[in-house]
Amino acid sequence: MNVPAPLERLITELSRLPGVGQKTAQRLAFAILRGDAPRAKSLASAIGEIKDRIRFCKRCFGYAEGEHCPVCADPRRDPSVICVVEQPNDIYVIERSAVFHGLYHVLLGVISPLDGIGPDQLKIAELTARLESEKVTELILATNPSMQGEATALHLSKVLEGKVESITRLARGLPVGANLEFTDDVTLNQAFTGRQRF
Repeated sequence: MNVPAPLERLITELSRLPGVGQKTAQRLAFAILRGDAPRAKSLASAIGEIKDRIRFCKRCFGYAEGEHCPVCADPRRDPSVICVVEQPNDIYVIERSAVFHGLYHVLLGVISPLDGIGPDQLKIAELTARLESEKVTELILATNPSMQGEATALHLSKVLEGKVESITRLARGLPVGANLEFTDDVTLNQAFTGRQRF
């Protein structure tokens, strides 16, 4: 496609975002180009501001504007329960449900030997330090049910055994509205293994 260099650069940069292919990047770029200048400048300013002002929380490694994220700074949260997640954006998924009222700890990844990521590259030492300095009674392992997430959860359960009263894992199985006909064997196995009294 023969387009002006600045437009081509914008399409290239947008296509580097996760989940944004070449066609979506083009649509976004043309929408920005068609829009008014103040809106485009506001978008550029918001992108610059997020990179300048957002950092990791010193306590949980979630996203924060200051020293601590809004969850860690909230005195109404239950500090005796910590939910361990892979990435900061996982916190927002859980918070949207409004079902969890404890604190979080972000690992900033998962154990993945093929990618050269071992336990030392994750925030496990910081989690151990929190367990030693804070009165935590339950640790909820909320890593994804992928091979890497499972390996990370298993490693954490072994390393942190005895350092906290209870280590739990999020339940897995059939999602609401699922159809048995389209359920894979692993999910069905987990649903049967984790069944509860009705």
